[in-house]
Amino acid sequence: MKYDWNDSPSNIRDFVFNLISKIKQIIDGNYIGFYLHGSLAMGGFNPDRSDLDVIVATNEQISIENKRKLAKLFISYSNNPFPIEISFLNKEQLDNWKHPSLFDFHFSEYWRERYEKDLSKGQWSYINEYIGTDPDLAAHLYILNYRGICIDGRPIAEIFPTISQTDYISSIKGDYRECLVNLEDDPIYCSLNMLRVFMYIKSGIVASKQEAGEWGISTLPEELSSTIQKVLVGYRSEETSYNFDSEELLTFKNYIHRNLEELLEV
Repeated sequence: MKYDWNDSPSNIRDFVFNLISKIKQIIDGNYIGFYLHGSLAMGGFNPDRSDLDVIVATNEQISIENKRKLAKLFISYSNNPFPIEISFLNKEQLDNWKHPSLFDFHFSEYWRERYEKDLSKGQWSYINEYIGTDPDLAAHLYILNYRGICIDGRPIAEIFPTISQTDYISSIKGDYRECLVNLEDDPIYCSLNMLRVFMYIKSGIVASKQEAGEWGISTLPEELSSTIQKVLVGYRSEETSYNFDSEELLTFKNYIHRNLEELLEV
């Protein structure tokens, strides 16, 4: 079953509110707010496969010691049971926005092993001793402004900058290019992400993965419908693997890419 924040069961809400409490304990008076921008905000959150997508805003840069505490928190809390993808941005970074955006701290399951290595060896390589940049943040903040939810803290409109359409398209094109390469390895995620990009460029609508899949079935040629339907069934299911024929994925990829390139040239 899929959820959004408003209809989510108590175990999801408890997970979120406990996370907020733990973050506040670490960064204390530096905290501004906690914001959802992914499937739990837009609908389509699958408890068996979806990430919890979060932005936390702070007043000032987080200290190295508190970054270590945050890394320990997310290593123990993420995937227990829901994986977390979270970025911390401070007020100076938000007030002086530019793409690709600076960020103060980031965690996702992709970074877990790096943080575990740093913590075990007392190193700082991936616990952001330096301030990094992330081109994906333009997309996250654009979606946050359109369809995000402030769970705790100051309202979105008071804290976050307006992201230009140019920066948003630049951001989502990066993910789109990765999906072109990785479609056969991860057909469900990549197909739905490609559809979201195509849907936005074609209609200007910021959509969830589920909404993009439903749009694809109702809008795109019938020859693609069975593939998209299979993708949606896989996305909604608890199963982690589905059989896709290489030829059907190639047909899907060629159609989306050809038509998207034509739209971007206009």
